[in-house]
Amino acid sequence: MTSLFQNLFQKKVSGGKIKDYSEMPTIEGMEISAVSAGLYNSKRDDVCLFYFKDGAIFSGVYTKSSTRSVCIDWNIKANKKNIKALLVNTRNANAFTGKQGLDSIIELSKLFISTRKIKEKEILFASTGVIGQPFPLQKIKSVVPELIEKLKRPIKLSWIKQALAIITTDTFAKMSCAVVQSSSDFINIAGIAKGAGMIAPNMATMFGFIFTDVKISQTVLNQMLKRNVENTFNAITVDSDTSTNDMVLLFSTQKAKNREIKDINSPAAKKFEKALNEVMLDLAKQVVLDGEGAKKFITVNVTGASNNNSAKEVAMSIANSPLVKTAAAGSDPNWGRILMAIGKTNEKVKKEKIEIKIGDFLITKYGMIAPSYNEEKVKNYMLGDNILFDVNLNLGKGKFTAYTCDFNAEYIAINADYRS
Repeated sequence: MTSLFQNLFQKKVSGGKIKDYSEMPTIEGMEISAVSAGLYNSKRDDVCLFYFKDGAIFSGVYTKSSTRSVCIDWNIKANKKNIKALLVNTRNANAFTGKQGLDSIIELSKLFISTRKIKEKEILFASTGVIGQPFPLQKIKSVVPELIEKLKRPIKLSWIKQALAIITTDTFAKMSCAVVQSSSDFINIAGIAKGAGMIAPNMATMFGFIFTDVKISQTVLNQMLKRNVENTFNAITVDSDTSTNDMVLLFSTQKAKNREIKDINSPAAKKFEKALNEVMLDLAKQVVLDGEGAKKFITVNVTGASNNNSAKEVAMSIANSPLVKTAAAGSDPNWGRILMAIGKTNEKVKKEKIEIKIGDFLITKYGMIAPSYNEEKVKNYMLGDNILFDVNLNLGKGKFTAYTCDFNAEYIAINADYRS
């Protein structure tokens, strides 16, 4: 497993420029390319293509927003057992674009039908950016031939180009990978993500694209993605806003030489799923680390809830609270805000049982402030960049961990100027 999160965390909090992109593997049966369609004022890459010559199976999870992008409606109807291409653009969300938005991706699909013999249901689309603006069909259409011409096997530098091509307000490319040894060969996993604001997936503006060559059944692939998204991409929040365009897509080219994984409970499946979860969690944490204006990474660990769902509700209530997040920004150990966020959930807590810790410091016990509480020590801890809130409700065995960041004036400045 090649994890970037810790290294990226150290570089970001120290003000260093993030350049460590890891040794991203080649995924057999897959080619990629990225170009500029002039969607921004600069010449940055803003459109990219992922191509599977022999096809790939895929599984997807999408935003539950009722105002979702036309791309998601399109992808849901795709052929999950034989996908040939994924086309991604930034700057424009293709959401609330009416007939023009749908007609645009139909026209783009026809380009691939004519040039690569790809059927309409064998291509996926992903768009991110401003909502409600007409889709820039002509600009994107004009660079499709160049995208096809530049297709090549993914190597380290080309992975970086792809990861940078999908970003909007992000400040660094988000990538992660793993290699799993099977009985006969190695299985590769590579993933990229984007997201910095509008992050509170409910399946932030957020994409996660993960690719593998594992030989696996469609059923098990679906099960693994849906099971592992819950404690990774669905465990993060920057600002509590669920996007119209959130999606996580998992592709397999089936090119590895392992015996096909057909049983999710088999030893081979468990080994692969563990690596997949690590890649997904690494990418999800990178999204939080890059939260718009963020200076602190916050882990909210809830245990002792009546069940896991209740634990998640409590954890996300704390992680989404503007009062908690602004207190973190100011390094203020105002633990009453954590208590407030617990109390407004549906979990039937008992005040005398709630134990709150900030870092290793016990804050509450027996329904009151702990006798050992020392505010100066806790404040000194909160001056750091990596903060842990640990809550034990002492009601049952439910547990959940959420990840978030602080909330400060820079977030407001970025979003006040977003469309400029």
